[in-house]
Amino acid sequence: MDISAEKIEWKQIFSPTHIVYNLVGVALAAIALEAFMLPNKFLDGGVTGIAILVNLQFGINLNLLLLVINIPFLIMGYKKIGKNFAIQSTISVFLLIAVLEVIQMEPVTEDKVLIAVFGGFLMGTGIGFIIRGGGLIDGFEVITDFTQKNSAFSGSEITLFLNSLIMLAAAFFFGIETAMYSLLTYFTAIKVTDYVVDGFEEYTALTIISKDHELVKQLIVQKFGKAISVYKGERGYLPETFHIHHDCDIIMAVVTRLEIHRIKKAIARIDPKAFLYVQTIKEVRGGIVKQVGKKHL
Repeated sequence: MDISAEKIEWKQIFSPTHIVYNLVGVALAAIALEAFMLPNKFLDGGVTGIAILVNLQFGINLNLLLLVINIPFLIMGYKKIGKNFAIQSTISVFLLIAVLEVIQMEPVTEDKVLIAVFGGFLMGTGIGFIIRGGGLIDGFEVITDFTQKNSAFSGSEITLFLNSLIMLAAAFFFGIETAMYSLLTYFTAIKVTDYVVDGFEEYTALTIISKDHELVKQLIVQKFGKAISVYKGERGYLPETFHIHHDCDIIMAVVTRLEIHRIKKAIARIDPKAFLYVQTIKEVRGGIVKQVGKKHL
């Protein structure tokens, strides 16, 4: 897509939903920093982690660091991802800085485990709401996406490497124990962010190969109310009986992780030897993926 030709969607950027997501997300992130992480020298990953590290070690204003370190990433996001993303992210960063200037909180607890867990929980929830509002407060996501497209490494590998450097620096400046608690904070934050962004009903693709494929199709569609896709294939080709194979329907259904256990148990009652595998999927559009009352969405 030609980024320069992208139209800025001001109504979407300043929609009530996006505003609420950003305000709530920024408030939670600020509370996590002020009441949990900063007083105990606990770091998060990415730009926030770098800013906290430099602030604690050299006394440079945290808000100034958040702004200055994020600027090159915001410019990169503008050029590589889009104008709307860059504008929304810039708003989120400035909102966080403004809230941090206003909020002054005392530490909630001295228990380091509680600080790491709840600091990470609040930070992850805040980041998740901001992402759902269309922005970011951490430009590391941009450089990860850019580097992934220009290297042989995956985004998760790049993120792990960059954040490992931050944690190593934390261990050097503040000690191994602080670095370990910072890791706990960071991993809590990223897991909670995933839940907030993807939802507890994260969708998965369940694929089934069974000799009783007709009964399995009826089960999934009629009992569980799920749409299916059917591929024509063959089953068999086992090492001991490679020459034996049969035509069959390969069934794929998109389900939530809350439903998958019940569906697998029901399939096992029909065909205990059915072959199943599950794949995580990031986004679902169209078709019948959810029911509200008696209406399909």
